[in-house]
Amino acid sequence: MLLHLGMIAGGLVLLVIAGDILVRGAVGLSLRLGIPALIVGLTVVAFGTSAPEMLVSVAAVLDNAPAIALGNVIGSNIANVLLVLGLPALIAKIRPEGKDTRQSYLIMIAASVLFIGLCWLGPIRWPHALVLLAGLGLMLAVQIRDALAHRAAGEAPEPDEALEGADPEMPWAKIALFLVLGLIGLPLGAHYLVEGATHVARAYGVSEAVIGLTLVAIGTSLPELATSVVAAMKGRADVALGNVIGSNIFNLLGIIGVAGLVGPLPVPPEMLRFDLWVMLGCALLIGPIIYRGWPIGKRWGTALVGLYAAYVVVLIV
Repeated sequence: MLLHLGMIAGGLVLLVIAGDILVRGAVGLSLRLGIPALIVGLTVVAFGTSAPEMLVSVAAVLDNAPAIALGNVIGSNIANVLLVLGLPALIAKIRPEGKDTRQSYLIMIAASVLFIGLCWLGPIRWPHALVLLAGLGLMLAVQIRDALAHRAAGEAPEPDEALEGADPEMPWAKIALFLVLGLIGLPLGAHYLVEGATHVARAYGVSEAVIGLTLVAIGTSLPELATSVVAAMKGRADVALGNVIGSNIFNLLGIIGVAGLVGPLPVPPEMLRFDLWVMLGCALLIGPIIYRGWPIGKRWGTALVGLYAAYVVVLIV
């Protein structure tokens, strides 16, 4: 048992480190090739920060544990709203601002509804996966179009946390090393995490779905959580909201889309009855905050973290 717990811990650490290295290498490569930082932030960084969830879900499907793949995404989206917003709000107020945030929020709600609808149609297979990936492509095209329109109008784009400190003159050898280490470390970390989580679930009689919804989901959400907490400590807590919305969209459209191409994803009945609706409820919960511009302070943060604790207790009990 200690060996499998060690595999889970080691897999999580490897995922976080390899994901960060891959993003740094990909950003360095993009900037060296002359791709604008704005486009890099909307594409390369967005995909890179979702790489841990992506690799875990694909590894779970290949290891014949599809419930972990689905639980990983649904649980990550719940954790993103309740934890990744709740914990930074305990440090500094998060102030939702701007038309772009509202537009991204609507895309997140649409993606959530689409995903739930496909889950009710039965196992998610390659045709459903293509629908999700088409939605992701459309979303990216709209974001890039709007970003370029802002730039053409002379409006300064929002600074991207992931691009701060990026070196446009990074040596090619360093770029290659980062890319290789990231591409090797991510699948290894994903394999160890899924393997360890599956053994622990079976040993304690806990379903793979519950393990995916809790342990694996929190683990793969660590990059988003770390980014949001650091941003709050720097007085940029507003970054957390965009971070959560973007991550949730990518989880539903990109990660399930790719995993569905690898193999079918049967949806456990308990997810259909409970977890999918908790995920949608969490997404709707922040709607009034975004549209009314209410700041998320310590009271909201405490409530969100408390709701997540209650959700985990319900799952375990």
